[in-house]
Amino acid sequence: MGGDNLTSTNEFVLVGLSSDHETQIFLFVVILLIYSFTLVGNLGIIVLVHTDSHLHTPMYFFLTHLSSLEICYVTSTIPQMLAHLLMGHAELSLIRCALQMYVALAMAAAEVFLLSVMAYDRFLAICRPLIYATVMRRWRQLQLASTCWVGGFCVAVVCVSITFSHHFCNPCCVNHFICEIPMVLKLACDDTHTTEFIIFGFAAMVIFISISVILISYVLILLSMFQMRSATGLRKAFSTCGSHLAVVIIFLGGTTFTYLLPESGRSPDTDKQIAVFYVVVTPLLNPIIYTLRNKDVHMAMAKVLRRLGFAKKS
Repeated sequence: MGGDNLTSTNEFVLVGLSSDHETQIFLFVVILLIYSFTLVGNLGIIVLVHTDSHLHTPMYFFLTHLSSLEICYVTSTIPQMLAHLLMGHAELSLIRCALQMYVALAMAAAEVFLLSVMAYDRFLAICRPLIYATVMRRWRQLQLASTCWVGGFCVAVVCVSITFSHHFCNPCCVNHFICEIPMVLKLACDDTHTTEFIIFGFAAMVIFISISVILISYVLILLSMFQMRSATGLRKAFSTCGSHLAVVIIFLGGTTFTYLLPESGRSPDTDKQIAVFYVVVTPLLNPIIYTLRNKDVHMAMAKVLRRLGFAKKS
């Protein structure tokens, strides 16, 4: 793709979040704490669901997969961020950059698919309770979860492959703290319009399909609750679905901004600031949002604490 007079590069330099040493140390401490709490919170959800039989339902089955995706997602990005903040410089080989991009994108795409599956699950549970147990049998749960994982990896394979089919020239300074497709493509020496169009198409398809499924599911849930004219039913619907909607808005809002909105008119650092939110903050919020007002999880946690001797038996 490139010309013969171009010197290709095998290394990318990540600009990072800050060049100030004191700011880097501060960010290192904050992000390390967030990463630790994210791992503990999401691992805690997985352990609780597997140890408490009352949580062996489709909703919590999908929640364990969401937690697993979050763990893989943050582990593919944050340890590298921490190392770069501590050392003050960030060089990545082309292979390491492609690998990080692939894993992070696969996890993000799989999470978008999974969020739509979770919305569909809530629709069936609330609006079709008589057929819910039949439709959401164990085999169906495994099929839906597997489809999300496989779909995420397929999207990542295509997008990362066409990104690194381009020719990159020295110097390759990525104005970001991770290797993300839009920023890496800016450094290509040859024409990237076709690649950008393909990636935009994939991103639009994934996000549009997921948002459509989520919106339709929750509109039908709300209509069903209003038809019941039950204040208790409405509170239950909002309590059950509100946390899921919060996660959807936070995560899809950031990815939509990065991959679908035009870059004209925004500062070069805006993408990094938005990325901090969906790379670092959202994976921490997921376990908090899903467990903060969840009585089932609270009861399961109390049982575990009693077994470990941290709480008195009732």
